[in-house]
Amino acid sequence: MHKLSLIDDTFLRLESRRQPLHIGMLMLFEPPADAPPDFAARLAARLRQSTATVPPFNQRLERRRGLHYWVDDEEFDLAHHFVHTSLPTPGRIRELLALVSRVHGGHLDRAYPLWRIYLIEGIEGGRVAVYLKVHHAVVDGVAGIRLLMQSMSTDPALSATMPPIWEVPTRKSGAQPLPVPTPAAGGLVALREVARAGFSSTLPVLRQARHALNDARLRDPDVALVGQAPPCILNGKISATRRFAAQQYSTPRMRAVAAACEATLNDVVLAMCGGALRRYLQSLDALPKKPLIAGVPVSVRREHTGFGNEVAFTITHLATHIDDPLERLRAIKRCMDKAKQRMKDFSPVQVQSYAALMLMPGAIAAVLSRFKDRTLGNVVVSHVPGPREDMYWQGARLSGLYPASLLLDGLGLNITVISRHDFVDFGLIACRKTVPQVQRVLDYLEDELVALEAATAPSPAPAAKRTRRSRKKT
Repeated sequence: MHKLSLIDDTFLRLESRRQPLHIGMLMLFEPPADAPPDFAARLAARLRQSTATVPPFNQRLERRRGLHYWVDDEEFDLAHHFVHTSLPTPGRIRELLALVSRVHGGHLDRAYPLWRIYLIEGIEGGRVAVYLKVHHAVVDGVAGIRLLMQSMSTDPALSATMPPIWEVPTRKSGAQPLPVPTPAAGGLVALREVARAGFSSTLPVLRQARHALNDARLRDPDVALVGQAPPCILNGKISATRRFAAQQYSTPRMRAVAAACEATLNDVVLAMCGGALRRYLQSLDALPKKPLIAGVPVSVRREHTGFGNEVAFTITHLATHIDDPLERLRAIKRCMDKAKQRMKDFSPVQVQSYAALMLMPGAIAAVLSRFKDRTLGNVVVSHVPGPREDMYWQGARLSGLYPASLLLDGLGLNITVISRHDFVDFGLIACRKTVPQVQRVLDYLEDELVALEAATAPSPAPAAKRTRRSRKKT
């Protein structure tokens, strides 16, 4: 038995009927070419035989004197956690996403360990899917990706002999949590991180924070801060229903755009999101005049360090006030570059302290009950690196890895992106009532990528001038 950390306990206490705080992952697999028709049924039967669970998958919550503890579940029941189901005909991706939307909106029963996994068959093309949901108090996004990769292999035959996910031990990654759920909760962590930093370490942090605030006061268009988010329908009070939308886009296409603009893949991701949200809000006649503000995790790991996760959360605008897609990408790149430039010489402690300090205005406003409708931003856009080669699970090739994050009041849309070697997989989770028809954003993402490709395509070479040769007289 051990007590939960402050952050993990906070996720449990902030959970409500309308706000389940688990994260999920939809994985799409292609069975081997010689797979029998009952491949999924055989796989389900084999997985049901694996009952040797390891922490945290065999631990449930227990509350004593107002505090939460993890205890081993002596009556662990795999049947409660593992579900084998099939889509209704015709088994399109539309039906799969509808199923995940319903399942993701439901709470995990606290009488059991806080996870559940679904093996889904009946998908067009003979594919199978796996949807896994785990409470954020158990596993964060970084640890979740690591867990999934540890249950897979680059060798199809070897992957068929590997244990299921619940037999793979894991733990929280130690990375800074996402910039949710609220400014107040983020501010508690911020204050703790700043207090831990020594005086000599704090001075450079304060200096850069002062520069950022001064730039904002001078209305530098390349600076975005907490408190600048305009009122938007994305930030209303959410309902208990969810809508999950997912799509993948070609990594080479996106990298080609990035290379043409001397930008990063993450810059292109943000530009696509900014342009897609601009189109979406325009279609609803709800586009704010000021640019949307996004909370974005960024890596500031230096090549010479041994740290696996030097992650900070910065604030950027999505340039939704700019119509031209190329100019929007350039504006986002300048904003991100300036934010990363301020942190490039920081130590890991200073990185965390600076990011925390920049979140404090929202925390203080929340504590003072001011700006109740204001959040850390209009949307969260998280970009997580995925596998760089083909991966296999139980003999089936991974063809899609779509994350489903969490929502809270003031955060009606969460976009999480996983970049793999061949595709960039987008997972959008939204409140069905606050953010209606969010699936339209997928089409707008493709439209924005096409527009960026057209804007960065090399100009055709001018046709060579035809010269008339003089004919030699004989």
